[in-house]
Amino acid sequence: MDRLSASVQYVKGVGPKRASRLKKLGIVTIEDLLYYFPRTYEDRTKYSKIRDCADGEKVSLNVVIAGSPSILRPRRKLSILKVPVKDSTGAAYLVWFNQDYLADNFSEGEEISVNGKIKRNNFETQIISPVYEKRNKGNKVGSIVPIYSVTDKLSVNEMNIMIANALKEYIDEIEEIFPDDLLKSFNLISIKDAIKNIHFPQNRETFMAARRRLVFEELFILQLCLFIIKKKFGLKDDGISFDKDVNINEFTENLPFKLTKAQEKVFEEIQRDMESKRQMNRLIQGDVGSGKTVVALMAIYKAVKSGYQATMMAPTEILANQHYESVCKFFDGMGIKCELLTGSLSVKAKKRILDELQSDDIDVLIGTHAVIQDNVKFNKLGLVITDEQHRFGVKQRKLLSEKGLNPDTIVMTATPIPRTLALILYGDLDISIIDELPPGRKKVETYAVGVSYIKRVNEFIKKQVRGGRQAYIVCPLIEESEELNLKSVEELYEKFKNETFKEFSVGLLHGRMKSSEKDEIMENFKSHNIDILVSTTVIEVGVNIPNANIMVIYNAERFGLSQLHQLRGRVGRGEYQSYCILINESGSKISRERMKILQSTTNGFIISEKDLELRGPGEFLGLKQHGLPDLKIANLFTDMDILREVQKRVMEILTKDPELKDEKYKKIKERMKKMFKGKIDEIIFN
Repeated sequence: MDRLSASVQYVKGVGPKRASRLKKLGIVTIEDLLYYFPRTYEDRTKYSKIRDCADGEKVSLNVVIAGSPSILRPRRKLSILKVPVKDSTGAAYLVWFNQDYLADNFSEGEEISVNGKIKRNNFETQIISPVYEKRNKGNKVGSIVPIYSVTDKLSVNEMNIMIANALKEYIDEIEEIFPDDLLKSFNLISIKDAIKNIHFPQNRETFMAARRRLVFEELFILQLCLFIIKKKFGLKDDGISFDKDVNINEFTENLPFKLTKAQEKVFEEIQRDMESKRQMNRLIQGDVGSGKTVVALMAIYKAVKSGYQATMMAPTEILANQHYESVCKFFDGMGIKCELLTGSLSVKAKKRILDELQSDDIDVLIGTHAVIQDNVKFNKLGLVITDEQHRFGVKQRKLLSEKGLNPDTIVMTATPIPRTLALILYGDLDISIIDELPPGRKKVETYAVGVSYIKRVNEFIKKQVRGGRQAYIVCPLIEESEELNLKSVEELYEKFKNETFKEFSVGLLHGRMKSSEKDEIMENFKSHNIDILVSTTVIEVGVNIPNANIMVIYNAERFGLSQLHQLRGRVGRGEYQSYCILINESGSKISRERMKILQSTTNGFIISEKDLELRGPGEFLGLKQHGLPDLKIANLFTDMDILREVQKRVMEILTKDPELKDEKYKKIKERMKKMFKGKIDEIIFN
C-alpha cells in the first residue's frame, strides 16, 4: 500500500482521537489531509505601529515587553492576563482570558511579534487574545496564514500544525501526473510546489501559481472523464432514424393551449436529432412550469408513430403517476397504448405489463426505477426519457438505454443552470433550453419576513385554508445535524397539528420515511385529505397540486437560491393567486440581499447565476448527485479562462489518443480511476 493511502492518524500530532474528528471533515487518509485546502487566508505580513491601529482592526506588530504581567480576577471563573508592551509610537496591553499560565512566557525587555484584534477605550489600547512569537522566529506572525474549515474540538491552529507535519514527512510521496510537455505548454508549477504553496504561500504570487496548477488539474480530470463518457455513451452513429413523414401537428392541434416559441424551437432540435442516424442524447433544461413534459410527449408521439416503443422514468412513484395521467390525457383517442410500471404493482399486474411490453402491445411505458430491472424487456424500444436528471446517475441512464438498440435519449431537469455550466456538468449531453414560460401563468407573490412575522403568517395560512386552499410548510434538513433538524421538523408538525392549526388536517413528510409512506402522504395531499403539509425539501421535485397556493419556508437563509426557487415552483400551478413566504432568521446583509433576489425575479436562470456567484459551484451544482467528485478548489464561475484552456487541450489529446494508451498518460489514468472509484468508472474504463 502506498504511504499516502495510510490512515491520517499516523501523521505526527494526529493520533486516533484527532483522526476520528478529521473523519467528520471527510479526511481519512494522509492524502486526504494534504488535499484539504484552506477556505481562506489571513495576511499577517504587513506590520503596523500601535499609534496607527484602529479599533476593531486585526494587526501584526513588533513590540517590546514593557513590564511584568498582571492577572485580574473580576469575578468567579474569570481571569484576565495583561502584559504591557510598547513600540516607538505608543503603549498597549496584550490581553488573554482564563490563560494565566501564559504569564511565565514573557520577560521585560524581550522583543516579540504579535497578531491580534485591537480594542481601544479611553484609558488604554488592548490587543485581544493575540498569537505571538519571538521576533523573526516562527510562522504565526509575519506570514500568510491558512484558515481551514474545522469541526468541534479541532482548532484552526491544530489543523495548521497537522498539515505542516504531513507536508514535512509526506510531500515527496505525491507523484506528478502531467507529462513535461503539458507542464511547459501551460506554464504550470509542479504538483509538490503547488500543494506546499496552497497551504503555506510565501506571497500572493506563489499562492496564485499554486492555485492555478491545482485548478487546472481538477478541471482537466473532470473534463477528460466527461469527454470520454460522451464518446462512449452518447455519440453512436448507428442510431435510429425516425420517420420524417410523421405529422406532429396531429398531436399539437389537439392541445388545449398554444406552444411557446421556446417549446417549438426545442422540439425542432429534438426532431432533427430523431430524424438523423446519429443517436440522440439530449438534455431538456427548463424552469418550473416551462412545459418540458409536453415537448417530451411530442417526441414520444413521433417515436410511436414511427413504429417504436418509448419509455419515461421518473424518480418517485407519485411523479411517475403524474406523468402517466398526463400521457393518457394527451394521447387519448390517438391509438397509443400507455402503461404504468411501479414497485407497488401486484405480481399479476406486473406480469401482464411485461408480457405485453415484450410482444409490442404497449407503446409507452411510464415508471420508476422498476423500468431498468433485468426482467423488463421491450420489443422495439426507440426513445428513452428520464425526468429530473439530477436524481439519476450516468449508470442508471446507461441501463435504461441498453433496453433498446441505441435508442434516442432525452433527459429533463427543472434545475436552471447557466448554459456554459450546463455544458460542463452534462458533458455527455447536447443541451436544449426552454427559457420561456407559457402566457397567463400567475406570478407567485414572494415575501421575505423575520421571525416576528410568524404569527401573522400563520393567520394568513388559516384564512387561505378556510377559503379551500392548501399550504406547504418547509423546514431545512441539513446533513451535519440531520437528527437535530429532523426532530425540529417533527416538533413543528406536532405544534401545528395540536395547537396552531388544530382545526385543519396537518400532514408530515420527510426523507427518512419509506417511499410507500411518502407516496401515500402526497396522494392524501393531492386528494385534499390533508390541508397543510409540513415537510423537508423532499417536495422540491414533486407532484402537481393546483389547489396548493401557499409555500412557507422556515430558515430560508439555510437554502440556496435555486433550491428556494424550486420549492416556490410547487405552488402557482392552478387558477388561484399563490404566495411564497420566506422566513429569514438571519440578520446578515448578504442574507437580506439573497432574499431580495427571490422577491425581485421568478426567472430561474437569473436566480441560478446569482446563486452561483454567492455560493460557488461545488454546492450549487450538487456534483455528488451526478456521480462526479466534488470540486475542491476550482470555481466554474471565476475559472472560466482556465476551463477553456483545459477543454481545448483535452480535445487535442483525445483526438490523437482516445483511449490514453500513450505511456505518458499512465499517471493521469490512475488519477481518474482514483477520483471516480465507485462512481462512474465502470463506464469510463470498461
